[in-house]
Amino acid sequence: MLTITDQIGITHTFESTPKRIISLVPSQTETLFELGLEDKIIGITKFCVHPYHLKVTKLSVGGTKKVHIEKIRALNPDIIVANKEENTLEIVESLRDICPVWVTDVRSVEDSIQMIADFGEIFNRRTDAKNWIEKTKFNLADFQNFIINKPTRKSAYLIWREPYMAAGKDTFIDALLQLNKFTNIYANREDRYPEVEVRKMRIQGDPDVVFLSSEPYPFKEEHAFEIGRSTHHAKTVFVDGEMFSWHGVRLVRAFEYFKILHDRLGDE
Repeated sequence: MLTITDQIGITHTFESTPKRIISLVPSQTETLFELGLEDKIIGITKFCVHPYHLKVTKLSVGGTKKVHIEKIRALNPDIIVANKEENTLEIVESLRDICPVWVTDVRSVEDSIQMIADFGEIFNRRTDAKNWIEKTKFNLADFQNFIINKPTRKSAYLIWREPYMAAGKDTFIDALLQLNKFTNIYANREDRYPEVEVRKMRIQGDPDVVFLSSEPYPFKEEHAFEIGRSTHHAKTVFVDGEMFSWHGVRLVRAFEYFKILHDRLGDE
């Protein structure tokens, strides 16, 4: 028997190790796979694209904001893995009468490490979890040493268009921006993902660099040109959104990606 509390404060008791897992979060699906749980995963979302072959071998139960309740019920899961930001409270509550719903809330590297440790406990993959945590901490320490002499830059990280939206405070993206010494000009907004006016970006914080994420909105060159006209001196840089927003094992690769990003930006 295992009694353990998830990241939103709900305590769960498992009489035995869950063997039928449904994951409603792409980055957590990837993490569960890397912990050696592929055979235990029975359902994923249509956005769970890593590793890609799971889209063929596992049943899709919908998206992250809209799921097929009856399809999930028919799979008879032992546990559903969700996330406070990715999935709605309505979805989580509607699934609780099927089986335990484990909800993560990841807003920092430390939260991500805790999530991996929790998965190790719940699914009896403690050694695998320990190895990934050690890799994460090693690469984090290496990156922190790399970033010491890099300049601090004011930044804006855009995730959507029509309307334009940015990553704000208290988000995993903002935590990784801070780690990279990118000061978020929208960290003073009340909303975690505020709507922003690009033409007012100069007076709202005058960023040195504007990041255009590859997800969830597919920014293109014409959008970079539009933003460039409004910000004048700011560099507009396309970035891999998975590296900035996917928590879990993806962080191990993200630190190496960030090094390449800084090399692209230069030291001026």
